[in-house]
Amino acid sequence: MKLTTTLAMALLCAGTAMAETVAISTPKTTLAYDATKGERLQYLYYGTRLSDTDLKATAETAEKTEGYQAFGTNCPFEPAIAAIHANGDASLDLRVDDVTTATQGDGSQLTTIKLKDTAYPFTVALNYLTYPDAEVIQTWSEITNGEGGPVTLEKFASAELPVRRGDVWLSSFYGTWGNEARLLEEPVTPGMKTVKNRDGVRNSQDAHGEVMISLDGKPQENHGRVIGAAVCYTGPYKISIDTQHDNWHRLFAGISEDMSAYKLEPGETFATPKVALSYSTEGKGGVSRNFHRWARRHALANGDKERKVLLNSWEGVYLDITEPAMDSMIKDVAAMGGELFVMDDGWFGDKYRRVKDNSSLGDWVTDRVKLPHGIQALVDKTNKAGISFGIWIEPEMANTVSELYEKHPDWVIKAPARDVATGRGSTQIVLDLGNPAVQDFVVGVVDTLMTKYPDINYIKWDANMDVKTMGSQYLTADRQSHTYIAYHRGLENALKRIRAKYPELTIQACASGGGRVNYGFLPYFDEFWTSDNTDALQRVYMQWGTSHFFPAIAMASHISASPNHQTGRRVPLKFRTDVAMSGRLGMELLPSQLSAQEREVCKKAIKEYKEIRPTVQFGDLYRLISPYEGKGVASLMYVNEAKDEAVCYWYRLENFVNGHYPTLVMAGLDPKATYRISEVNSLGRRPMQLEGKTFTGAYLMDHGVEMPENYEDASADERQFSSRVLKLTKI
Repeated sequence: MKLTTTLAMALLCAGTAMAETVAISTPKTTLAYDATKGERLQYLYYGTRLSDTDLKATAETAEKTEGYQAFGTNCPFEPAIAAIHANGDASLDLRVDDVTTATQGDGSQLTTIKLKDTAYPFTVALNYLTYPDAEVIQTWSEITNGEGGPVTLEKFASAELPVRRGDVWLSSFYGTWGNEARLLEEPVTPGMKTVKNRDGVRNSQDAHGEVMISLDGKPQENHGRVIGAAVCYTGPYKISIDTQHDNWHRLFAGISEDMSAYKLEPGETFATPKVALSYSTEGKGGVSRNFHRWARRHALANGDKERKVLLNSWEGVYLDITEPAMDSMIKDVAAMGGELFVMDDGWFGDKYRRVKDNSSLGDWVTDRVKLPHGIQALVDKTNKAGISFGIWIEPEMANTVSELYEKHPDWVIKAPARDVATGRGSTQIVLDLGNPAVQDFVVGVVDTLMTKYPDINYIKWDANMDVKTMGSQYLTADRQSHTYIAYHRGLENALKRIRAKYPELTIQACASGGGRVNYGFLPYFDEFWTSDNTDALQRVYMQWGTSHFFPAIAMASHISASPNHQTGRRVPLKFRTDVAMSGRLGMELLPSQLSAQEREVCKKAIKEYKEIRPTVQFGDLYRLISPYEGKGVASLMYVNEAKDEAVCYWYRLENFVNGHYPTLVMAGLDPKATYRISEVNSLGRRPMQLEGKTFTGAYLMDHGVEMPENYEDASADERQFSSRVLKLTKI
């Protein structure tokens, strides 16, 4: 008898065959299959963890359906896998061949269900990875060609998950530049619903590779059964839900097969990216908290370390980098209590100087006109000021106006018979990461900087262009459909090499804003740039959507100027700081343009953020009032693990005379504990009525508190956008 995860496999009589029930379990959930040898894999159950008794009963009574469907033999529904054999046969008939389990060095458990074709030496290994301290199951497939010639993979999902039909709803996330991660919730109806990306470089610039499936009707935050699924991949992905005439919705997730047919050579194994699954009976919020905890422990670089408060130079000076401007910003951010200064785009170029955004990418040498004393002088100044130094790069890209392109035009993504396609500045191009020489170059960009300037603490890694013309100058003619896959294998290889050498270096994933918010990137990155749009009001909506799968510690959120550079909206500094303080706090402005009073406001906000930072960055998130519900306010809170401290954010999104705003009902607290409320980042005027008051956790979660609409002597701007941050301390 084999052992899978923490539950024994149950052996049940089924005629002359022995039905083998495989249970893959986290501390609170179970995913179960009937993996009878010689038969097709049958899905049984995914939900709350089953006892041995319930597992046996489920195996005997549950309605079964195929767990990983293959095209070509009795597959009336959408398949998970389709392939053309070496002899041209397009059929597959996959049957269970073996089941194994193993404990990994980190305590995780890997269960593998091996499927084998009945006519060909063609196998698919379905892998399931669980952790003893996380409510997430990662699953992926490994496809092996044992035939005498190449096999073409036409479809190759990482996972198929059947979901029983009922009042089932889908939560997904759409948008584009400056308006990322907008929440969409809709019932799942017959037919096909697809969420996908084909950008080639930035896979969350439009749709996101994560969805939630609510099984008990319209999604709720803290109630109801919900499944979360996230494609952990850096490249083009596809999530689809197929609903036909039977009792099941079928969720498929993995690499987008669009223009990505893969020729698998004899003896070669193709590993699909992981898909992370989580189940909760505590609504969408329960799934979010599961993903956030897993991310901080297993899926995010340096997820156990606090993130620094920084000033980024971009919206302050844009490309107009000069030594005096950098000196001034370093001095100002240090004076306000910041911990890191990041010099953004515009610092590089020799033969071609980076004066506009149409040249110099690829030429990663210091512009000595802009910075006559070089980067080291800036590093020395940050060290003297008691803060750290960071720098911007875009190593996957070049410009046609660059020394790199003059030397290596063959390094560029380009269709063989067509001119190179350009993007930003009419000259930007994408380097072909499928080429090992390009991988070496990308690694070298980071390695050169860190070797010359070992005190660099932070790198902002950008990627501002999609693959505009499909094709690789490195791949052979019969492998052009591998372009996307080869690019992202190469990128991952480069990132692994960088992380192996510089594990403590903080690296931000930026890609035209929030273009790389995906768990395929985050093992190599410490955080992501949520959006190029820094408007605080719009950020409430975008950060709300992003928070469904990604934790606050990874979500860069900056205080920007007013009027905002993207929307032109005038928002008071108090509101801007309060929104930014709900993520990884930073600044995106020119401090010298702030008044003395505004500098003091920022200084106070930074100081008080540092006091609540552990709870915000490592606490459990509870979304209380959604901005999408049209109630005129939005609210969320973080509660630390001990439940002895919480931080609650309240934002008024509209200003109506005699408007009616909901009571603030909290969540996640200890109902038996008593909490004292104090305001964080207050304006220093008359204390709010709640200041210093004490309530039980039960009262705050059952009844809630009334929030004042405004400060009593608020200015017109402050009345337009009112906000509060409350700290709850257990007494």
